[in-house]
Amino acid sequence: MSDEGRGLLAVAGGPGFAQMATVAVYGMGDLGCRAVLRTRFPVQALAFHPTEPLLAVGTGEYDGGYFFEGELLLLDWETGAARSLIEGDMGRQVLGLTWLDGQALRVLMAPYDDYKDERTAHSEGHVAIVRRPDWHAVAPHSLVPADLAGPRVPAPRPDGRDEARSALSALSPDWEPRYQVLAVEELPDVGLLAILHEEEDAPERPAPGDREDGLLIRHRATAYVERRDRLRIRRGSRDYVRQSARARRGPKQDWLAARSSRGTGTHPLFPLSWEPGQTHFPGPGVETGDGDLVYAGTIYDGRGLQPGGSFVVRRAAADGAPRWIFRTDHVATDLDTAADTAYLAYRNGELLALGLHDGTPRWRHRLTIAGVPAVPTALTATEPGRLLVGTSDGRILECAV
Repeated sequence: MSDEGRGLLAVAGGPGFAQMATVAVYGMGDLGCRAVLRTRFPVQALAFHPTEPLLAVGTGEYDGGYFFEGELLLLDWETGAARSLIEGDMGRQVLGLTWLDGQALRVLMAPYDDYKDERTAHSEGHVAIVRRPDWHAVAPHSLVPADLAGPRVPAPRPDGRDEARSALSALSPDWEPRYQVLAVEELPDVGLLAILHEEEDAPERPAPGDREDGLLIRHRATAYVERRDRLRIRRGSRDYVRQSARARRGPKQDWLAARSSRGTGTHPLFPLSWEPGQTHFPGPGVETGDGDLVYAGTIYDGRGLQPGGSFVVRRAAADGAPRWIFRTDHVATDLDTAADTAYLAYRNGELLALGLHDGTPRWRHRLTIAGVPAVPTALTATEPGRLLVGTSDGRILECAV
């Protein structure tokens, strides 16, 4: 979406490893980034206000059951501040946006749901004209159903990905999409080994072959989600798995177990949750030199991830007793250790260093590349004071710490 009069370009990207979509506003002259917005739902529509430094952003998707959820967001591209305007957590899936003038915004939305309406709900919608004298003064979550009421109109949902690929190929036939970096390692006398996540519908391309700058492995995602009970534990002396087991006269719960070297069975070690009544989901981790486990994870809550619901823990090898626990609000994407430090990457774009022996925070840093926020999806400590960081948009960074 462009505003040639003011020399602006708004670009939306799909949800990646961070499970959030991204909208960025650039200057067309210098390609400098003016503002970045991350959204819960895929972006469906963009519209620059005709005179004010505001960008209307429509998002949303079908939840796979009944509802079309989404948001109408207003981004101030001068300050970077953003507001979600529709009341309620579910909102509406916004399909189209058009400014009719400085006060009137035409909003095209999917229906609330497809209950008893499956035949046309996915090809029709509702259109409403929302008028406000000053859009800078519109309060968050202030648009109620009456504001968004309007007639039913045709609202097809073309995919658009094939057209986008064709448009890019017309500009440069040699372009390649960039994919999330799932893992990155440094191989002695070889270079870097990187594993990228490739979507199922991505076009087939020839294998990259030998590369002077390292090796590249592509992993093609499938439409089916396969349960993987094997934990991602670096430098593990054995395979660690999640196993449902029952303690003596106790309820069934998830345990951390070790798989036998022959692969014939597993041996339960200790419950994954050290708090009675909680369900813990383990994430990436490392086995220390003395056999302890340092790993990240989340605490299950039916409302989604809650404040303090993400953790990093060091657990004793003998009985799983926590030696220290560090809590935060965001999901960790990767973890590694070097010397006396644990390094973590998070979906909110943060890098964090903790003391390996006591879990004390040493530093935290928001990852940016040329001033633009980036999401770290892979992290490897290659030597003291040096990290390799893979990002959600397919870049690998060498960082000094």
